[in-house]
Amino acid sequence: MANRNLYLNNTPVKEALDIYKKALKDIVKMQYEEIPVEKSLGRITKEAVYARCSSPLFNAAAMDGIAVITEKTKGASERTPLILEKNKDFIVVDTGDPVNYPYDAVIMAEDVIEIDERTVKILEAATAWQHIRPIGEDIVSGEMLLPSMHKIRPIDIGVLFSGGIIKIMVVKQPKAAIFPTGTEIIEPTKTPEAGEIIESNSRMFEAMITSYGGLADRFPPTPDDYNKIKAAVSEALDSYDMVIINAGSSAGTEDFTVHILRELGEVLVHGVAIKPGKPVILAVVKGKPVIGLPGYPVSAYIDFENFVKPVLALLTGETYCDNNVAEAVLSKRMISSLKHKEYVRVKVGQVGDKLVASPLARGAGAAMSLVRADGFCVIEQNCEGIEAGETVRVELYRSLQEIRHTVVCIGSHDLLLDLAADLMAFHYPGVYLSSTHIGSMGGLMALKRGEAHIVPVHLLDEASGKYNIPYIKRMFEEPMALIKGVKRIQGLIVQKGNPLNLKGIADLKQCRFVNRQRGAGTRVLFDYKLKQAGMDASEITGYDREAATHMAVAALVAGNSADAAMGIFAAAKAMQLDFIEVGQEEYDFAVPVKYLKLPEIQAFIEVLKSSELHTRLANAGGYQYEEAGDIYFIDEKFQE
Repeated sequence: MANRNLYLNNTPVKEALDIYKKALKDIVKMQYEEIPVEKSLGRITKEAVYARCSSPLFNAAAMDGIAVITEKTKGASERTPLILEKNKDFIVVDTGDPVNYPYDAVIMAEDVIEIDERTVKILEAATAWQHIRPIGEDIVSGEMLLPSMHKIRPIDIGVLFSGGIIKIMVVKQPKAAIFPTGTEIIEPTKTPEAGEIIESNSRMFEAMITSYGGLADRFPPTPDDYNKIKAAVSEALDSYDMVIINAGSSAGTEDFTVHILRELGEVLVHGVAIKPGKPVILAVVKGKPVIGLPGYPVSAYIDFENFVKPVLALLTGETYCDNNVAEAVLSKRMISSLKHKEYVRVKVGQVGDKLVASPLARGAGAAMSLVRADGFCVIEQNCEGIEAGETVRVELYRSLQEIRHTVVCIGSHDLLLDLAADLMAFHYPGVYLSSTHIGSMGGLMALKRGEAHIVPVHLLDEASGKYNIPYIKRMFEEPMALIKGVKRIQGLIVQKGNPLNLKGIADLKQCRFVNRQRGAGTRVLFDYKLKQAGMDASEITGYDREAATHMAVAALVAGNSADAAMGIFAAAKAMQLDFIEVGQEEYDFAVPVKYLKLPEIQAFIEVLKSSELHTRLANAGGYQYEEAGDIYFIDEKFQE
């Protein structure tokens, strides 16, 4: 190391920290360990964690009542009630019970009129899949539950167990040794005499280290004896990841700390431009960080926050935030009952000069929405809902600093988004990707309203036969660009072994289908293929049954809730299903040119180009990524 010893200088805080971090960059490394999930609260994940099983594992009744075959309930009304026979037309179910084929709906107990032990009367026809939680509604086998470098919360532990995870690799907690020094200091158990001071700083450091993810060992006070302090520090460095020495950091006749550290290693900074807290010492000894903090409690606290805490973050992967309440613009209309005060989970990001809140799943069983959420938006009682574009108050889980460094991505779903978010968190600490899945058209509308940075889109223009660019040209007047993503194979996801021997779109007349939501690029492509085949949507059983992601439709097919669905090859492979290729499409990212130079967008582009992402996509299957990260500018000069 270069000799940069600064003796009671007035180094600016940021410069001092930069000097120290640069010195520690190649010598301070995180270590990892595997622990039981039930012991993982507050720990940081080493790598992405994927579900081993779906939740629910089966189609489950969402209400107490009877499971019925919807076809047999047609025509039921108050004027023409229907009589149903037990074990022939219906079975009795409680909330959480399996609902298996051929039953495909649940009627709530309060809507059923019991005639006798074997027969009931209904006054309204059931709709397919009403009051049924489908397989994988909350968690789909193979889905990413938690990304790399994620701090585990109580809700995460529940989700991990639900996904079949019992052990997890986490960052090992660094061990810190704390040495209070000074002949005048005594333990709190003793009664102080004239000239003596009760030692308390080290107990504060202990608590702070624990709260920031480390393990602290506090040693008894050491008198101002050069050799004793030197021996204690040197010995501790053989067993601990970092050492904190309290007091003795200034320039008094018995302030030995800086001289000891110069003898044992290298002092990089001694004295910073901060008040109180100037006489801090930043050193490296035996390849480990050693920090000397001043004896005054306020000075010690301020220096701990400014210097010890960032070093702990290098060892733990911890990021820090305080709960906040902020105002944000709602990206999607939320309807609510007048009866309740409702807490809606939201993703939050900053686009331009405004915060944007995007609602997540609102079902009582959707635990993953808590994992994904950045906070709550509260809809007060006696309010019917909130319109898109209105300003709402959000109780934030994350700090505004984190939110300001988040890429807000609203639009079409693909496995690529989870993989990219994971790699961004790992390679660009403090930069995040937040994705909300509302379909390509919904995403473009959000972008037009200024509520997103980028929109994942795969929209086929029927007139030209081209993807994405024609839509962007028609919808936007401001300068726009297209960040190339992947080419991916779309087709029919069918049950393993293809028991119905489906060969293409024309064969869907004979099976149960599950569709993507309106506005999704996959839905647009499917409608286009139906038109090419000369078919009408009314010929498809289940055309109006919708799911929000490729993994969700694959889970429904895997669970025998449907015979076929339109989706990508990677989802079929992940669920070990068969696949009938329909065609290749382009999955790209629309972005206003003004956002291209944002550091967060640049980080996202670099991840798209990375070999790590390409390797993961190759393992998923069905992707081509040669152009990933390339940028096309869309203006009047652009030639399609």
